[in-house]
Amino acid sequence: MKKVLLSAMAIMLLFSCQNDQADSTDLATSAVTHRGCASTEVLAAQMAADPTLAIRMNQIEEFTQKSMLTNRLVNGKIEIPVVVNVLYRTAAENISDAQIQSQIDVLNEDFNATNSDYNSVPALFSGVKANIGITFVLQNIVRKSTKTVSFSTNNAMKTASKGIAPTSPTTVLNMWSCNMGGGILGYAQFPGGAAATDGVVMDNNAFGRTGTVSGVYNLGRTATHEVGHWMNLRHIWGDATCGSDLVSDTPTHDTANYGVPAYPHYSTCTGTPVEMTMNYMDYTDDRGMFMFTSGQKSRMDALFVSGGARSGFGI
Repeated sequence: MKKVLLSAMAIMLLFSCQNDQADSTDLATSAVTHRGCASTEVLAAQMAADPTLAIRMNQIEEFTQKSMLTNRLVNGKIEIPVVVNVLYRTAAENISDAQIQSQIDVLNEDFNATNSDYNSVPALFSGVKANIGITFVLQNIVRKSTKTVSFSTNNAMKTASKGIAPTSPTTVLNMWSCNMGGGILGYAQFPGGAAATDGVVMDNNAFGRTGTVSGVYNLGRTATHEVGHWMNLRHIWGDATCGSDLVSDTPTHDTANYGVPAYPHYSTCTGTPVEMTMNYMDYTDDRGMFMFTSGQKSRMDALFVSGGARSGFGI
């Protein structure tokens, strides 16, 4: 059982998944080779801008730990309305309705254990694999042309002047599709941040599983990972060597895994557990991730109980 550690990493507001090999000076043309994260830099910026963030995140964490056995259901399920905001400079960046719908389909499969690779979960983890039971409903698509060549993690795409302001962010999950610079695949805001910047940002080439998607991020799993962050899940390695993701039924990982590691992949942390490289909160390629755990489900469910950080959703 991993200990619950409330630290700066544990109360992280914003995760931005990016290519850690890309040249940051070549924002328009850098190619994504494998997942990485600029979490330290983004966390430092958010903490500097809002000193009360740590307090709010600790309060949410305390509430989460107390509420993890309770969930809030609407007609038997938690339903999340979604607005997709599309920012485009080129025709390719103006992704189609079909591509957007494919991403909603992936989220519904992955969060309801109907993904075709769910049965690929190894027997070792079969007792903890979980159907999260959360449904996503596409409410609207908003489109806007832009002169911006590529966006960064400064949230400019969420402003009315540079992008599209979020729609009812306390009751709707806003997703932005745009051209992300620096090899960034996407990033999400954790519960506790400002409503004006709440939601998930995705590079248009990693949005969904059809249309402009390409390479190893062509199955829509980047959004599954980012929505996991939006629902208060940490990276499975806890953003530290042998760190904690605040979930008791995930093995302790050395660090992030990339590509599609051969199973079993052993950790060198205490007890040398087999790492759960197929968990959506690792950094493997899209085809290498296909499960959440019961502990992660309880953590997400805690957001939607009365008094939870996202209790306004699902109504």
